Amino acid sequence: MDFAAPVTLENDFVRLEPLALAHAEDLALATAGLEDRWYTSVPSAEGVPAEIARRRALHDAGAMNPFAIVRLDTGRAVGMTTFCDIDQANRTVEIGYTWLSPEVHGTAVNPSAKRLLLGHAFEQCDAIRVQFCTHFHNRQSRTAIERLGAKLDGILRNDRIGPDGAFRDTVVYSILPHEWPAVRNGLDARLDKRR
Repeated sequence: MDFAAPVTLENDFVRLEPLALAHAEDLALATAGLEDRWYTSVPSAEGVPAEIARRRALHDAGAMNPFAIVRLDTGRAVGMTTFCDIDQANRTVEIGYTWLSPEVHGTAVNPSAKRLLLGHAFEQCDAIRVQFCTHFHNRQSRTAIERLGAKLDGILRNDRIGPDGAFRDTVVYSILPHEWPAVRNGLDARLDKRR
């Protein structure tokens, strides 16, 4: 299966739906409390529709597969995530451009979403590498990626220029197919504790 193919993924905690303007109202509410996160790109409440349109345009170009993250217990969208940096020919993909409402930080939402995306990438799309990238200063994201079991590939220094003109060092992690069973078991064990 193609990484960019529209798909809905669901487990006991979340549903990942193709991102659409219908999610805009929930996602605008979900941005509350994220305004001071200078090291990541979360849209403002007013900017959510434009960000949805931007991600949809990248999907139409085959460069991204964007999802809304919907909590099953409330039915509300609480964040966004994507398959990005899609290289179908080489069967590699990045999971990124993820942000979540502060109300779900530390809950089953993020590990559930990652479980679904990684399972789809390795088991349906036959990925040979799934990558994660984050800002060097985004300690919360780095901790979450490392807790998944992803391995540190390295740090790309001065990799990007931020909106404020500051240089970004990007920390790169990956999971390979032979590592997926252990990562899967770790995620399943974490989620079993939350049932």
